[in-house]
Amino acid sequence: MDRIITEIADFAASLAFGDLPAEVVHAAKQRLIDSLGCAIGGHRCDAAAMGRRIAEGAVPAAHQGRILAFGEPATAEAAAFVNTAMIRYLDFNDTVQGGHPSDSLGGIFALAEAAGADGSRLITAMVVAYETATRLIAPTRLRDRGWDQGFFIGIATAASVGSLLRLPADAIAQAIAIVTVANVPLRNTRAGNLSLWKGAATAFACRNGVFAALLAAEGMTGPEAAFSGRHGVFQQITGPIELEPFGARFITPMVGLKYWPVENSAQAGVWAALKLRETVPLAEIAAIDIATHHAAWHEIGSEPAKWDPMTRETADHSLPYIFARALVDGRITVASFDRTAYLDPALRPIMAKTTVRPDAAIEALYPGKVVLRVTATDRAGRAHQIEVADPRGYARNPMDDGEIAAKFLGLAEPALGKSRAAAALEALWSAEREPSAARLLRRVDLRE
Repeated sequence: MDRIITEIADFAASLAFGDLPAEVVHAAKQRLIDSLGCAIGGHRCDAAAMGRRIAEGAVPAAHQGRILAFGEPATAEAAAFVNTAMIRYLDFNDTVQGGHPSDSLGGIFALAEAAGADGSRLITAMVVAYETATRLIAPTRLRDRGWDQGFFIGIATAASVGSLLRLPADAIAQAIAIVTVANVPLRNTRAGNLSLWKGAATAFACRNGVFAALLAAEGMTGPEAAFSGRHGVFQQITGPIELEPFGARFITPMVGLKYWPVENSAQAGVWAALKLRETVPLAEIAAIDIATHHAAWHEIGSEPAKWDPMTRETADHSLPYIFARALVDGRITVASFDRTAYLDPALRPIMAKTTVRPDAAIEALYPGKVVLRVTATDRAGRAHQIEVADPRGYARNPMDDGEIAAKFLGLAEPALGKSRAAAALEALWSAEREPSAARLLRRVDLRE
């Protein structure tokens, strides 16, 4: 079996809760709270509704899955799809440059009850997912090569489900091999006028990772050299790569949490718009120039569709729209991406006077430092410059527990009510001491 696959599988099979430093446990709980808050906030999304309709009535005898919020039983893979679709929908869940590690959590949330896991085992499986996903992102450079993040989400899901179910390393390796060769998605998902699939693509990958793990648990074997063999990942996509060794350090605490419900690189754009709003009256602005790093320009500011978003998915990946919305409203909320908001004709003139471009000096700092610079020219020809670096939520400027709690409550209270949302939050902060992970996850059910 490939060395990369063996490294991941050995880590997933051997990691125990006692191996986790206190700061890693706390970081995992922060991301558990954040992910469940995002799931509750996104529970009404179309992708989840579609997945629930397909799942209805299918309840297996073994490896039964459970759908978050709704409390519905389903196949494990169907529940994984719905769970991750809810986590992902608002584009508010945690992130690193290149993807969202929490997209892989739908699988372990689906299987926690069937696995008989306690809170500490749930956290351990989460850390397996995060450590696997983050180690794959940088060396594979999938986004730069035109491939989508579902590739590493599938692998991280297979590894974390293997950990949760206490599968042996060999079975986890087989699951990883299966999902590696069967789950190489195109980046076209995130190009042009974005569709519902933007928020469901990694849910599909998570589903695939769960199914691969269950197949491997039953004895299915996968290709022995999915990375290094003929027609494997190295030859077809990446060239030879090395993973940062597991155990040398934990990367989970470095995964960023989003302060605003927008694409990661647009976080700085919101802060810049709010600063500009305090600097010059909107009516006096004649032109807006936004300079950023190349990946941000390419993702959220290089296509005509981003200047005329016609879907929610395009709007939360449109820097011109996000900047204009924040400039007008003085904030960005989940409601900023309602249909009436992103189709607002009053915003089109502001977007039309906005340009987005990559800047060589900013690119030279990236990714060690993330900078966005706005130059607004007023009607008298005066230039007003705003610069934002490493905005709140990034690893170098992390959100604190109070901000994470406020974000959770803001998302959960409309669905659960204040008292139940507060009780759920309190329980989640003590997740490692909960004897039943299933009981913990039921805290966010919409009904008792």
